[in-house]
Amino acid sequence: MDLGIKGKTALVLGAGGGLGGAIAKALAREGARLSLGDIDPAALERTAGEIRAEGGTALALAWDLADLSIIEGRIATIEAEIGPVDILVNNTGGPPPTPASGQPSELWAKHFQAMVLSVIALTDRVLPGMRERKWGRIITSTSSGVVAPIPNLGISNALRLSLVGWSKTLAREVGSDGVTANIVLPGRIATSRISFLDEQKAERENRSVEAVAAESTGAIALGRYGRPEEYGDVVAFLASERAAYLTGSVIRVDGGLIASI
Repeated sequence: MDLGIKGKTALVLGAGGGLGGAIAKALAREGARLSLGDIDPAALERTAGEIRAEGGTALALAWDLADLSIIEGRIATIEAEIGPVDILVNNTGGPPPTPASGQPSELWAKHFQAMVLSVIALTDRVLPGMRERKWGRIITSTSSGVVAPIPNLGISNALRLSLVGWSKTLAREVGSDGVTANIVLPGRIATSRISFLDEQKAERENRSVEAVAAESTGAIALGRYGRPEEYGDVVAFLASERAAYLTGSVIRVDGGLIASI
């Protein structure tokens, strides 16, 4: 299937991580020109190198999402070197595991800026161009915690859920201009973040990591953790011309983990 995004410019945040890297590579395989942002230069260059090795375009930009002051400069660089952003994939890192209660306001504020305000500010920067060109894709990766809150991820559950309300509202505002806005939420995808969370849970509960992972896979209809490339392929479809009538949605890529309808 031709997804119709050859030559489009995509910006993928968190591109050095498992999910972000898989998304970037899926878009590159469809012929999109990639700009990549991540706070980890080594991981960022690894993803960029893999894309270039396959003949793709990848502009790597060190990017601390908590620093809103760099947005204008980074977008200006992308526009000058590979073109205006057509596809924006908002993919942020997660906060540390914590209960919802008893957290200092400074911790809430820190992660609100990095996980929510950064996404809103960056989207606001690229939206006018998308609306003028009558084509654009805003895709925001969150967490299964926005549907079924995950124990001991209080900050993540709360802040990521705010992006769902924002994206749904945005979809109605920009739809007539050919711009779609969707949320994608991963279940248990085999990334370093999931490995870390499994390790933290095992330590808290004095259990083995293997026992924690077995318990998790037992709750998944497909009986396994997902592969990052499976998540990336879904995002690539949402970014495509074929998904032009899909907006304001929350797409679960969870292998049947979430029990609610």
